[in-house]
Amino acid sequence: MDAVRNPFAPGAGSQPPELAGRDNIISTADIALQRVLAGKPSQSQMLLGLRGVGKTVLLNKIEEIAEGHGHLTSFVEAPEDRSLVELLYPRMHQVLRRLSVVEGAKAATYSALRALRGFASAFKIEVGDVAIAVDPEPGVADSGNIEYDIADLFLRVGQAAQAAGRGWTLLVDEVQYLSAEELAALIVAIHRINQKSLPVLFFGAGLPQIAALSGDAKSYAERLFIFPKVDALDITAAEEAIRQPIEAEGETIDQAALSAIVQSTKGYPYFLQEWGYQAWNAAQDSPINADNVVAAAAAALKRLDEGFFKVRFDRLTPKEREYVIAMATLGTGPYRSSDVADVLGEKLTALGPRRATIINKGMIYSPAHGDIAFTVPMFEEYLKRHWM
Repeated sequence: MDAVRNPFAPGAGSQPPELAGRDNIISTADIALQRVLAGKPSQSQMLLGLRGVGKTVLLNKIEEIAEGHGHLTSFVEAPEDRSLVELLYPRMHQVLRRLSVVEGAKAATYSALRALRGFASAFKIEVGDVAIAVDPEPGVADSGNIEYDIADLFLRVGQAAQAAGRGWTLLVDEVQYLSAEELAALIVAIHRINQKSLPVLFFGAGLPQIAALSGDAKSYAERLFIFPKVDALDITAAEEAIRQPIEAEGETIDQAALSAIVQSTKGYPYFLQEWGYQAWNAAQDSPINADNVVAAAAAALKRLDEGFFKVRFDRLTPKEREYVIAMATLGTGPYRSSDVADVLGEKLTALGPRRATIINKGMIYSPAHGDIAFTVPMFEEYLKRHWM
């Protein structure tokens, strides 16, 4: 069929043509965004899931909804090599500049800009082209203690948004790359915002260990946030994610082909997009059939192996690769750390630092004490295809 009309979008954070199976998460976010504008208490969210389940897609959707309800939004991706204050500064400055033109919010915005100026000085942020032409307010967001200063800053921005009759939504992707100190500071700031009933919400997304890390950072995090689990789609939602985009283009797919795609992808959204994309291109005409899916599978796996899987494997050192390959020899996870040690013929305690480094790189996580699992779905199958 016509490749130009192919409706599927396999890519990092690409909006799929059909956002199936996520209605509850989207509805909960929508209600919270409206409630804070009405001065009602609402919980921020931390989306948890493996790679390729659509967390970034959901953050983008929530940002769109927030803007539709009158929120100003700031979207940042937490990298491994930059600090949270460097990421927040230009986004918050942008929000305050937009609020500064609202007549009723000028005084509150000016106060927030002074706080932001002091914050930049305290943390020695290289402002570049983002300069603030106001004097700092001594004693506000300028202590150099990130936990105190981000809370001060969020309060001032929240007050400016409230004065303008707007909301502010902060969205942070890849939360697991924040330091423990940065995560604690964010949690404290959101807690203070809630106490003051200001129209500010936080939506984060990260790997499954974020819930535990949040609780370790501040014990009240479990009450401050809700932690929706973003997982593989069930059969009905997975089939809808394939069927609906095809039918929207005036084409069809038979049930055997649908079932084959869902079985091959295990319902993981990124893989569904890849298989759908390749099956469409493999078909000469409608309906897309099971033979087309068989032909598409080789192309889908080739693209995943050369991209989605390989870029992650390439980040590992030889010793770290040895560790994850040992995991894969044990079958499908989760795995006991002690079993991996046995495969490698090493003491469990000696492998601790290596395991920690692989966790820090976002390749594995600990779903329970003593257990480890891959953060990338079907990664053990990739390792078996190429490294075992």
